[in-house]
Amino acid sequence: MQATKQQQILGYFIEEAKEHLDTIEQGLLDLQATMGDTERLNELFRAAHSVKGGAAMLGFNSIHKVGHHLEDCFKLLTDDPVAIDQHLENLFLQGFDILKELVEGLQSPYGLREEDAAQTVQAAEPTFLELQTYLNRLVQASKAASKPAAAPAAANPELANRLNGALKMMLQLFKQGDTPANRQQLATLCSRMVQLHNAPEWRKLLQAVHGAIVGRNAYATLAPLVIKELKLAGDLLISGKANGIAPSSALQQLLPTVTSTPTAKAVPQPAPQPAPVAAPQPMVREAIVTKTQQITIPAEPRAAAKALLEAFNKAQLIELAEFLMKALQ
Repeated sequence: MQATKQQQILGYFIEEAKEHLDTIEQGLLDLQATMGDTERLNELFRAAHSVKGGAAMLGFNSIHKVGHHLEDCFKLLTDDPVAIDQHLENLFLQGFDILKELVEGLQSPYGLREEDAAQTVQAAEPTFLELQTYLNRLVQASKAASKPAAAPAAANPELANRLNGALKMMLQLFKQGDTPANRQQLATLCSRMVQLHNAPEWRKLLQAVHGAIVGRNAYATLAPLVIKELKLAGDLLISGKANGIAPSSALQQLLPTVTSTPTAKAVPQPAPQPAPVAAPQPMVREAIVTKTQQITIPAEPRAAAKALLEAFNKAQLIELAEFLMKALQ
């Protein structure tokens, strides 16, 4: 009985995912025309978002991750329309094929094995990295073209060329895969890039990047973040705005943590306490009650799933999915 319910839930997800895949494929096959239709472009974003959300609820991490990549790229298109070329279409279709392959794997006799799916996603990371990098470049070019022509302030063509060359070299090293030799070359490249500019903010950012690289963070997490941070920082350097450079919180979270050894002074001595403020507890209970919300769940399974996706965020959906799977066991 439990296996039948699980299979039924999986069937609903596959059926709906296929509909969303058809929507995405039709939009990508004529992306130029899709860009001219705001509603069709929004449909691509919503389709990728729905596949991502459903996969998260059922614990299909690989499908969730690929859906998230496509969703982010479609969001860029909706926020900043760009001129579509053949290279961009090919990159989008490559990313779509990966998502389609994973969804179809759910229907195989043995299902979608997570270890195989993880390998597929890891092999696809360079494709999504290239897609996002190229898309960002088109967005920047589109924004620059829309601005009135003016002489660039503090332009530095030589610095721009050297920065672009270093970033291309770093991107190539990431694409070659995670090996000790490649990690060493990335660390050495960081040390060389410090010499491109004497701004202390630039040096601090490169030190953070170096720490994240030697900290053994996964390439899938490290590569897109590092390339993005250095590209944005390089743009600030070229425009003479080095004081705006700073490691993001996401980059800082990748740095190795240093734990301190506790000392005997760690135990505080009791100190006289002021008179307690009268009755704080009712206020806390009132705040909790105020945040409690109720939703209506339709009886039809697919409608119920949509209602849940609209009512809860990602973390809540994952927790809810875990409760449901335990209840079915």
